[in-house]
Amino acid sequence: MNKAPRTATALLGGIAATALILSGCSGGGTGDNGGGTDTITQDQIDEAMTTPTNLTFWTWVPDIQNEVDLFEAKYPDIKVKVENVGQGLPHYQKLRSAIEAGEGAPDVAQIEYQYIPSFVLPESLLDLTPYGADELADDYVGWAWNQVSPAEEVWAIPQDVGPMGNLYREDILTKAGITDPPATYDDYATAAKAVKDKTGSYISNLGATQAGQMIGFFWQAGIKPFGYDGAETVKIDVNSDEAKQVADYWTGLIQDDLISTDVDFNDEWYQGLANGKYAGWLTAAWAPVFLQGTAEDTSGLWRAAPLPQWEEGAEVSGNWGGSSDAVLAGSKNPIAAYELAKFINNDEESAMMLATEQFLFPPQVSVLENPEWVDQQSEFYGGQEVNKLFAEISTTVDTDFQWLPFMDYVYSTYSETIGTVIEAKGDISSALDTWQDQLVKYAEDQGFTVE
Repeated sequence: MNKAPRTATALLGGIAATALILSGCSGGGTGDNGGGTDTITQDQIDEAMTTPTNLTFWTWVPDIQNEVDLFEAKYPDIKVKVENVGQGLPHYQKLRSAIEAGEGAPDVAQIEYQYIPSFVLPESLLDLTPYGADELADDYVGWAWNQVSPAEEVWAIPQDVGPMGNLYREDILTKAGITDPPATYDDYATAAKAVKDKTGSYISNLGATQAGQMIGFFWQAGIKPFGYDGAETVKIDVNSDEAKQVADYWTGLIQDDLISTDVDFNDEWYQGLANGKYAGWLTAAWAPVFLQGTAEDTSGLWRAAPLPQWEEGAEVSGNWGGSSDAVLAGSKNPIAAYELAKFINNDEESAMMLATEQFLFPPQVSVLENPEWVDQQSEFYGGQEVNKLFAEISTTVDTDFQWLPFMDYVYSTYSETIGTVIEAKGDISSALDTWQDQLVKYAEDQGFTVE
């Protein structure tokens, strides 16, 4: 139930461990049971999975021991120690510190998609292709698979994702004379004025320091602000004409006082969701369950819809959040570690448990098509099949979206540049220029070639 705040908080990140990215450190050797580049045989897998082995798994997913129990029941010779060392910055700080020290790192670690390149660069992750991971590609929605395998290598197994949609209060919109959720962003701006004028509510909130939400809007608009070749060349284009068009749209609504800019995921913001200050939330697929716990007294008043579209008739979304399970290059038991990461997220029973017990939004095609999950009707959303809606939205996310190998710095500087301007109701486009300059300078100072 409290998955969403952890995801959103983790997205903000920090810069404390950025210097480790380019240090060239790795997690040590490749182990003694299949850490090379040759394809692992079934005989090697059978031997590894019947050899008494201890694995360590760092994850912040609540009650994931239930899925681990399934794995241990299938492979009784493998024992898994599950550890939650923190979420967000503390998790990554401890992970990088353990990798640098060459001891204490787990075999398998949960890593959000945007941070995968920062672990790939110093060769801290095991390429899972020789273990057969590339054969799993069709088991996941294409854009989620591309997050863990942007080229030939496979760096992790997708665990959850956050395709974006619109959660809104039907009663407040009805009071404002709006009978259908806005289909386009022009419609959304018109609706925002009607909602404010007739009800006093804001149609939504743009979290002042929430980089993940804004980047999700860029993603939906087809903007490619980041690029990375896997080596030393990066692309940074956060202030493109297209990005500024998106920024200008939100600047207009903010300066007209039609949407709020409250910092999200704090008590005041939770209260705003519960008391009708916000008539909606442009958010991700992990939010419907989260909202039920945050604003439980408003049950039956909420509905879900796709994001408004920039072009009428289009069906395009972006993504906000989500994570994967990766095997550390220093694992002494890479075969068993890979089989754990695969099982947790690919075994049919385990994947369904993640979706129905931990309420992680699934990237697995089998779950997205499973009637037991898809056809659930939500009382909180007036009997709407919200899972089915977001499953459909998930098919509309652009596959080609990349991250930089220093997203810690990207997110922290977003708060300092874009965030402060949003809070001050200033010009977001101009702030994008400042952000661009900061990111380019940082990249060049770290030795990257910037396209």
